[in-house]
Amino acid sequence: MRVLVVDDEQNIRRTLTLALESMGHEAASVPTGPDALKELKTRRIDVMLLDLKLSQESGLDILEEAIRISPAMAVVMMTAFASIETAVEAMRRGAFDYLPKPSTPEQLRQVLARIQKTRKLERRVAELESRLNAETPEIELTTHSPAMQKAFDIAFKAAQTDATILLLGESGTGKSVLARAVHQRSSRNNAAFVTVSCPSLTRELLQSELFGHVKGAFTGAVTETWGRVTAAEGGTLFLDEIGDLSGEIQSKLLRLLQEREYERVGETKPRYADVRVIAASNHDLLKAVSSGNFREDLFYRLNVISITLPPLRDRLGDLERLAMAQLRSTSQQCDKHVDSISSEAFEAMKRYNWPGNIRELRNVVERAVILSSGDKILPSDLAEIIETNSEIRLGGKVTLEEVENTHIRKVLANSKTLEEAATVLGIDAATLYRKRKKLS
Repeated sequence: MRVLVVDDEQNIRRTLTLALESMGHEAASVPTGPDALKELKTRRIDVMLLDLKLSQESGLDILEEAIRISPAMAVVMMTAFASIETAVEAMRRGAFDYLPKPSTPEQLRQVLARIQKTRKLERRVAELESRLNAETPEIELTTHSPAMQKAFDIAFKAAQTDATILLLGESGTGKSVLARAVHQRSSRNNAAFVTVSCPSLTRELLQSELFGHVKGAFTGAVTETWGRVTAAEGGTLFLDEIGDLSGEIQSKLLRLLQEREYERVGETKPRYADVRVIAASNHDLLKAVSSGNFREDLFYRLNVISITLPPLRDRLGDLERLAMAQLRSTSQQCDKHVDSISSEAFEAMKRYNWPGNIRELRNVVERAVILSSGDKILPSDLAEIIETNSEIRLGGKVTLEEVENTHIRKVLANSKTLEEAATVLGIDAATLYRKRKKLS
């Protein structure tokens, strides 16, 4: 870990630096609070060992400013004037732990071990929570669709920077999967990828979930929490379905993007965040801006790199590959020997409109594998979903006669009389009568 020693006594700085380096840590030291704050603004520090009584200022005052600049850093207070009151006050202001002066190498080793264990658990919890909340389909990042390939190319070029990315497209098109792929290809891939599902929480809970809160900030806040922004420190914060944010949180998010600052609920001092933001929405955000439901300044702050993912119905060339990938995965998980999809079943799948996109495809194939009684998925395995909902799709591989017949049937079904249907179709009633006889 990177450890910064802040103490006005040169001998203590030298002793602690040597001890830290002997334990395998990267150590640096400064004599004053302002020097320490300057260090925090220029490089990442994991742990600060901070003297409570510096010659020019109080360590408690430096503590608050240090945590504001680097909220993910652990601060350990050191003092020769230890008391329960000062220890409690230091912990209340955000210190991780407390060391007496002088302290033994073993005491120092133990507190650093606790910090490492705690940080590792925090990152693991954030990652697991993020996976549970994501609920995105697993797709391969290869495609035969020019539109999808263009989206991948832009995303992976942007991954090399810290630019904010806005992913647009219908639900289930793979926005969450692409966001994680961008994180994995970025310089932040060793830190956490943290997902916040904006529609899943109320305004009050979302604000606390995103920014954290202090103890007693609201009813039920019996402990303090750091929030997802802090959990994503040094990594990527993925805001899923950002179009559902309330106006108040939109304002706070704009501040986070512009100033890299935020405040926990119930707290007045701002904190600094080092996170890369990727946002996603299935809404028309420009329309939401026009209607006053989404802030224009926030939209343009998010819209640095905008990528629109095409729906599955516009990239049917990928349908077979995606379906087979899900079939292999489900067959293995369920310990079944379903290894193919019949050509008739594929044709039914190609005629379907896939309103739920790749997520729906995954669910349909998973259900078909589970219900299949053989080694091949048949149209009957898809009957309740695909066959009952399939329809002629304009631009699909269908004849003009099929398109015409399907349209006539629908118009007839929605018309009260034959004459009304003929008027809608733009033909005379006698012609429609003859066509209807052929359809029956």
